[in-house]
Amino acid sequence: MIRMMPSLFLPRRRLLQLGLGATFASSAGLARVSLADEPAEPMDEDIFQFALNLEYMEAEYYLRGTTGKGIDDADAGAEAGTVTGGKQVSFDTPAVGEFMSEVAENELAHVRFYRKTLGADAVSRPAIDFDAGFAAVAKAAGLGEDFDPFGNEMNFVLGGMLFEDVGVTAYAGAATVLKNEDFLAAAAGILAVEAYHMGMARSTLYRMGEEAWKAAAAVSDARDKIDGSDDKDQGLQMEGKANIVPSTPDAIAFTRTPQEVLRIVYLTDQEGATKGGFYPNGMNGKLNST
Repeated sequence: MIRMMPSLFLPRRRLLQLGLGATFASSAGLARVSLADEPAEPMDEDIFQFALNLEYMEAEYYLRGTTGKGIDDADAGAEAGTVTGGKQVSFDTPAVGEFMSEVAENELAHVRFYRKTLGADAVSRPAIDFDAGFAAVAKAAGLGEDFDPFGNEMNFVLGGMLFEDVGVTAYAGAATVLKNEDFLAAAAGILAVEAYHMGMARSTLYRMGEEAWKAAAAVSDARDKIDGSDDKDQGLQMEGKANIVPSTPDAIAFTRTPQEVLRIVYLTDQEGATKGGFYPNGMNGKLNST
């Protein structure tokens, strides 16, 4: 479980500074340039709201798969969207079921952490559609029209890998732009937990054999086609060897921008998309467009 950090606070002074703009000129009398005309960097609050949207989806997925029910109303926000799909999974391997139950508890703790930290600025759970989202993933990856992520333990771990790989790269990307030290420390801690999840999910799938390897490779390829031009995805095997840790040649985790993450969860490579895939009405908050 992640412990709550009551010392965190929102950098509201910076929110005020954002709207003021600024100008500068050289002593030689050159034309002044207005910083207000430049694209605004996302505020730490915006990034945490973006992360909360992702944590809602992860928590709903794992809770429904391990308990048969999702997030309680008290943890979803006053204007929570509906969640479509999901059911309790019958785990053939007790250890896998225990691992997934632990992940569910972690993701729910993340939701509660962000909601407590953001306070009144916490966004409510957006509408989430697992049925449509996974149907599109299955089609793009060639997994078959009858693919059900809640149908068996292999499919459930595979669906979890879809989220965990993306979550790790999203948090790694956030670490490059967060400015509040408390926010950065919290994001680094959550990144570590998500990386534990990812490593366990990928190693579990690897032990399941060739069928799981091929399915994971297909999901990886499908993600890589829509997130952007760079190759930031890897399957469970590379050059005939296990590849549990997707990373650069320097063994550094890949980073994704919010826009790259949104292309994956919206399941579109279109620029400017504001909804689709797992989020039929889009994410809540300012960072919601590809």
